[in-house]
Amino acid sequence: MRQARRKRLAEGRDMRKWRITALIAASVAGIAAPQAASAQMFLTAPDFRPGPIDGSDPLVGLPIPGATPAEYRAHLLWNLRAGLNVAALQCQFSTYLRAVPNYNGILAHHSIELASAYTALNNYFKRVHGAVKGQKLFDDYSTATYNNFSTLQAQYGFCHIATNIAKAALATPKGDLYLLAQRRMRELRNSLVPAYDTAPVYNPYAIRLTALPPLQADCWDKKDQLLPRCYATAA
Repeated sequence: MRQARRKRLAEGRDMRKWRITALIAASVAGIAAPQAASAQMFLTAPDFRPGPIDGSDPLVGLPIPGATPAEYRAHLLWNLRAGLNVAALQCQFSTYLRAVPNYNGILAHHSIELASAYTALNNYFKRVHGAVKGQKLFDDYSTATYNNFSTLQAQYGFCHIATNIAKAALATPKGDLYLLAQRRMRELRNSLVPAYDTAPVYNPYAIRLTALPPLQADCWDKKDQLLPRCYATAA
């Protein structure tokens, strides 16, 4: 009988240890379970001072004096496209950003609006500077526009904002990409200034581990119920 009792107690201890191990594993899984990737580059997102902007604002890009409202609109849209193009090249270090596939999707989804912006800008330079000189200046304008989005020191901030805008562009109805450019171009330009993460404040109470019950055999009855006198040590 004693041997049988010792065997039951040993089996009981093994079963309790297994249950406790499973409980710990479940608790850790609840803490560390993978979530949907948000492509977050910072623990605390920097404030790049978003706000609406007009195509004639000097912050948008190179000056185009004498432009009409429609040409300023094209100017704003073309700068947005150039910024997202540069992001597709510079932000491939993280597959979660989806910089390349999202940019290609934008070109397909907004092809008509982007083609119209290209034509309007090309016509602006030819109208102001003549056909031959205007074409060359338009080519120079396009090259300089791309270069103005190239960044190294501010790459994380730029990629954080640019890829976020790209996702929004895919969800923007056809013909309304200009409206997105109005809302986000200021933010995109401001992201070219280096930004740094805020150091998190350590909080020892942020994650509490489940308290382990005592493992002594004399704290458990035959039905594997914790005895009242052991409650204090289990709390």
